[in-house]
Amino acid sequence: MKDQEEIVVGLDIGTTKICTVVAEVSGSKVNIIGIGSLPSVGLRKGVVVNMDSTVASIKKAVQDAELMAGCEISSVYAGIAGGHITGFNSHGVIAIKGSEITQADVERVIEAARAVAIPMDREVIHVLPQEFIIDGESGIQNPVGMAGVRLEAKIHIVTGAVTSAQNIVKCANQSGLDVCDIILEPIASCESVLTQEEREVGTGLIDIGGGTTDLAIFSGNTIRHTFVLSLGGNNMTNDISVGLRIPMAEAEKIKINYGTCLSDNIKSNETIDLPEVGGRQGRQLPRQILAEILEPRVEEVFSLVNREIIRAGMKEEIRSGIVLTGGAALLDGITEVAESVFEVPVRLGNPHGINGLVDVVNNPMYSTGVGLVLYGAKDEGRKKFRIRDANIFHRIISRMKKWFKEVI
Repeated sequence: MKDQEEIVVGLDIGTTKICTVVAEVSGSKVNIIGIGSLPSVGLRKGVVVNMDSTVASIKKAVQDAELMAGCEISSVYAGIAGGHITGFNSHGVIAIKGSEITQADVERVIEAARAVAIPMDREVIHVLPQEFIIDGESGIQNPVGMAGVRLEAKIHIVTGAVTSAQNIVKCANQSGLDVCDIILEPIASCESVLTQEEREVGTGLIDIGGGTTDLAIFSGNTIRHTFVLSLGGNNMTNDISVGLRIPMAEAEKIKINYGTCLSDNIKSNETIDLPEVGGRQGRQLPRQILAEILEPRVEEVFSLVNREIIRAGMKEEIRSGIVLTGGAALLDGITEVAESVFEVPVRLGNPHGINGLVDVVNNPMYSTGVGLVLYGAKDEGRKKFRIRDANIFHRIISRMKKWFKEVI
């Protein structure tokens, strides 16, 4: 049995799959030693709608990961997504009392920046410092020890519905797991997909899952904007099901095997085989029809994301381009469609920065699970903190302190 303190586990509770990734952390090395993935039946658009089904899926995925890794899993870093997620930037200012800026001053200015009105049915999931400004001098990452009389902080706040976050914690608890932390899934995916250069220059990460499409924009090595769109791969599958008059399960298989959203690449003699449905005989159709169904939906998703980037004034921030990840990003021709919509370079993002079972997780669909593990590996409090039946959001103050190398 491996030492539990060396083990970090990411639990990606998605709309189409529940994935458990187990890693052994040794210094700066993260070795993937186990993975368990199971179809999800208890979620819709990233939100738990059937707790019993979700708990059963989590238990089975965890058991599979335990068997592969040869260890017992008791705590996880869980991902959260869904249309209820909102992110916004905030700004705070304080006066410095002493001759130099202390850790207490940093905490005070962050508290001032996050002192915004939040509805009762919402809770803060992340408070992410972007930069500090001392007497008008911007771009400072850590102001502790510097001299100044006026300290400003720019932060990004991510909020979510209280009930949705609590349901994820409850599902994990009922599966016999402690939840160390809840992480917004696009932020987790950034950990495993984006390079240091892309974070610095400016990149938009688009994670296309089954129920949601998540956007995270990095620039200057910090997060600038987050957004969750309640459209994803399941909408594409539904379009195929309606357009070809076949069940959803068969439509999903056809999307995986024949799906394309670039009609120009299809030869005139390419066909797809439709299964027997309700006593009707199976039939053949031109693959062109499938492209004509999928291409408008993919363009719609990217157009809505592009509209959000423009609305937020972030178009100039994505100088390095767009990185696509998530299971639906495997659709043939999707990068070409994205390039035509965003008018910037687009690449497909696979998890990197890991060792161990690299070949097993070298797929965009595992980006979030691997990212949760990498996020957890950086969490200095992981060996000291366990939660069961507690409000995860009470950790927000201690989490801010850990960002500045101080663990409560």
